[in-house]
Amino acid sequence: MSAESSGVFTLKEINRIKIIQDVIERRITTRRAAEHLGISDRQCRRLLARYREGGPLGMASRRCGMRGNRQLPPGLADQALELIKTRYADFGPTLAREKLEELHGLFLGKETVRRIMVRAGLWVPRKQRAARIPQPRYRRPCTGELIQIDGCDHDWFEGRGPACTALVYVDDATSKLMELLFVKSESTFSYFEATRRYIDKHGKPLALYSDKAGVFRVNNKHATGGDGHTQFGRAMHELNIQTICAETSPAKGRVERAHLTLQDRLVKELRLQGICSMEAANDFAEAYMADYNRRFGKVPRHDFDVHRAVEHDEDLGLIFTVREKRKVSKSLTIQYDKMLYLIEDSELSRRAIGKYIDVYHYPDGRKELRLNGTLLPYSTYDRLSEIDQGAIVDNKRLGRTLEFISLVQSKRKRTA
Repeated sequence: MSAESSGVFTLKEINRIKIIQDVIERRITTRRAAEHLGISDRQCRRLLARYREGGPLGMASRRCGMRGNRQLPPGLADQALELIKTRYADFGPTLAREKLEELHGLFLGKETVRRIMVRAGLWVPRKQRAARIPQPRYRRPCTGELIQIDGCDHDWFEGRGPACTALVYVDDATSKLMELLFVKSESTFSYFEATRRYIDKHGKPLALYSDKAGVFRVNNKHATGGDGHTQFGRAMHELNIQTICAETSPAKGRVERAHLTLQDRLVKELRLQGICSMEAANDFAEAYMADYNRRFGKVPRHDFDVHRAVEHDEDLGLIFTVREKRKVSKSLTIQYDKMLYLIEDSELSRRAIGKYIDVYHYPDGRKELRLNGTLLPYSTYDRLSEIDQGAIVDNKRLGRTLEFISLVQSKRKRTA
């Protein structure tokens, strides 16, 4: 029954009638009435005409009792629900809508299908689902089974010395600090140095657990060259050490928690010791790690230490290098790191023309050219600037890069 035939009005319609009556009785103007009702002046005059023509009953909406424009045809929702129950009960609303359209010719909106499934109890809205409770991951049972590694960029010397980064290695089974090294920035070479120090002390762990920084993971989805390993990943693969990247920071929570402890306690220890340089901090790190492990170290579930010794054929000095492929030109030259390398002419080097050779870049700056493992003597020529205008620099190396730029600019100013 419509409001027009029953005389029943909504509160909105009653308010509208009162305002229109005020206009007729000249208590307010048409313009003011339109402002109160939130309609145009012309629409207000239309309502006045309807009121004069039909009285209060003429103010009722003329669409009352009529079928909505977006209402589903009778029986369509029941037909769709029956098909969903019999064939697509475990489908999501989007997939169910697609199948209803493709296989049965029923054209329904995605949200319409969602409402039908929710009312029938076939789908639970995301807001009504039980929240997923993240369960804690138990520690690994053995020492050396999983080592969490990360860099912590902090004002370690409280302004007394240059800014630096601490590379922290934490054993998952015991929460002990296995390695602590202060470096200028996180880079492949700095992690090479820290990992080699770790292996020299403890041996090879089974796995290293890190974040998804470019040192540990090839983050370019469209990369076509290489074998899918970073330089660090390649070195760990040669040492038979598994590298695992955490999806989130809480996933490697032991090393993240160690960062907070070090930022609080280690900073104060460095202050008490009067340490204001990376060299002095690294000398002090060994004693501090022993004290830290005595205070915060846990007892592993198993006494077995899974660290492995370095094999006889594993040359750490050779493994911890950055290796790049370069093609030898007809003039026996290659370009690497903005430098031209002139390979000495010999029978062996002539065989390398048109082929790719390996450039071994050592942490101390030395470089070697090798063809199938054999050294190729060379000389250098045409050293270029180390930083180009507009060069792309990784975020974790930005501080070190700006420091180098400052030194170059100071040198240019003195020579000008």
